[in-house]
Amino acid sequence: MAEKTDGLTKEERDAVKQRAKELREQAKAGKNRAAGEQAVREAIDPLPADDKELAEGFVRVVSAVAPELMPRTYYGMPAFANGDGKVVVFMQPASKFKARYATIGFEDRANLDDGDMWPTAFAVRSWTSTVEERLTELVQRAVG
Repeated sequence: MAEKTDGLTKEERDAVKQRAKELREQAKAGKNRAAGEQAVREAIDPLPADDKELAEGFVRVVSAVAPELMPRTYYGMPAFANGDGKVVVFMQPASKFKARYATIGFEDRANLDDGDMWPTAFAVRSWTSTVEERLTELVQRAVG
């Protein structure tokens, strides 16, 4: 008889299910920007006010700085992908995993390399002009 393990949390299981659903929907939609924008809006709408403000700022900045990236969701989170459909940058709301801060993360496709070690995720507690400026710089580097 197999031993019971803790395994994934409910939030993690929900994220995995959401990702499977996203993959099916993205396969149907292809590279349809409107479908991606709609999926991102649907991911943002139910968020609590703090997360919603961060997600809206995130989408606004990435859309303006890197219009070549396609909006989509990634495990139910707002994200943007390159022409190959691979996620470059995403925003993980704090409420998604009951964390004390949201995270803006960059996948390995982002050109953030800086020597032998560099950050790929950033904790964000509130949307400020400083956060907006820093994200603008990071996205410019990521796609450059």
